[in-house]
Amino acid sequence: MKKSIVILLHIGFWFCYLLLIGILLAVFYRSSNPAIDQTARVLNAFKSLFLFAFLPSFLTFYGCYVILFTKYLQQKKFLLSLFFGILISIAASTLAYILMRYLIESGQLMDMDKGGANGRSTAVRTILFMSFIASIAGLAALIIKGFIIWFNEIKLKEELKQKNHETEMALIKSQLDPHFLFNTLNNIDVLILKDATEASNYLNKLSDILRFMLYETKTDEILLKKEIEYIEKYIELQKIRTANVNYVSFEVIGNPANITIAPMVFIPFIENAFKHSTNKKIDNAIKVQLIINQDNILFICENKFDSNRKVIQESNGLGNGLIQKRLHLIYPEQHQLEIDKQTNLYSVKLTIKNG
Repeated sequence: MKKSIVILLHIGFWFCYLLLIGILLAVFYRSSNPAIDQTARVLNAFKSLFLFAFLPSFLTFYGCYVILFTKYLQQKKFLLSLFFGILISIAASTLAYILMRYLIESGQLMDMDKGGANGRSTAVRTILFMSFIASIAGLAALIIKGFIIWFNEIKLKEELKQKNHETEMALIKSQLDPHFLFNTLNNIDVLILKDATEASNYLNKLSDILRFMLYETKTDEILLKKEIEYIEKYIELQKIRTANVNYVSFEVIGNPANITIAPMVFIPFIENAFKHSTNKKIDNAIKVQLIINQDNILFICENKFDSNRKVIQESNGLGNGLIQKRLHLIYPEQHQLEIDKQTNLYSVKLTIKNG
């Protein structure tokens, strides 16, 4: 939701609130003796209503809007939300009451409670009544904030649908990389003459990858275990192109069982690592780690490269901009992406909140 609309919502709420105070003042004016100049009395009533109703309501409204909703209610801590909501309204009402009594005692405000006949004996009742009025404003704040969050989520889903076609097309290009496909087929063709059994094994892996790309990635989420299997097969097929068995290392730490994730989240980074790794004779030229714990999933991908050697940029694949946009749409405020490019080392760290 645009900031201007949010501001208008707040203005509209306080306009209605002040309009209600205005109506109360009009009723007070009409019920007074018309023979006496009521200007001073109405002004005094306005100040009293401001301190009695508006100030505690204002403080409670934004206390609930800024702190309570985000820290407690949005986290589904309902009992804590109720407790702190009441606490905020009582604290705001107590502060307003102290200020009101100070102005009365200093003669800057006339006590509307029978000229102060009851005095401070009404303090507790007054604060409780002020807290009740303030709590209504706090409830309104939670409703408005909830509406804004709900609207933003709806808007985000619409944006995700609008970007879905562009992202899917880019993913298809990335998945069905013709260079990777043709090179793999050529390597398997050569391998058939040397070791038919091994060639058949690699052909099955290629078939599994194509099946995964065409069918498994159509859903919003897949099992992390399947994503890991895809990465392992992809790396194995890439390793056909080099005799260095230590060219790539892939390590999974933790248990991926029963964990789901959006498909093809990690593979674009691995593809880019292979694309920009310039020397296949170096051990651990590409290092990929997947660390899984109860709170999050940490993906680390590092590749060594020669900074003096130019890499031919290909049009296929997902660029960093589109990768980050996709992550923002799929995991809003639930991921952290860190990209670090040093002299001869390019590293990516992606943390995704688990669950």
